[in-house]
Amino acid sequence: MAIDSIARVSAEAGGLKQNTVGIEDFLQIFLTQLTFQDPLEPVDNREFIAQLAQFSSLETATRTNENIEGLLDVQSVAQTVGLIGKTVQVNDDQGFAVGKVSTITFNNGKPEITLVQEDGTPIVGISPSRISLVRE
Repeated sequence: MAIDSIARVSAEAGGLKQNTVGIEDFLQIFLTQLTFQDPLEPVDNREFIAQLAQFSSLETATRTNENIEGLLDVQSVAQTVGLIGKTVQVNDDQGFAVGKVSTITFNNGKPEITLVQEDGTPIVGISPSRISLVRE
């Protein structure tokens, strides 16, 4: 059974950063629109309600996305904890290393494993995304 990756993929790691409009930005735009509207031809109330509904949908989608990101973090931690005591193969710049996962630490909320090789040499601070093979 193939396992693609047990680490969470982050859009920030790839350099993708999305600018977002927050509630404060929307309210500022909304108030500016009200301030500078033509008093002889005011904007229809239905348009305001439609804009508020669209922003409400956007805010709900943003919160849902944040909740999903939190669940992905929890899943990543749970999968990493499941590796304790298992033999894994880790790829790095010099090739690969094989050993048992002895401990898990968290660096800025991200799990890192400690791998003890067969000769007793520990390798500390390995990202779970570098694991290429898991054995019992």
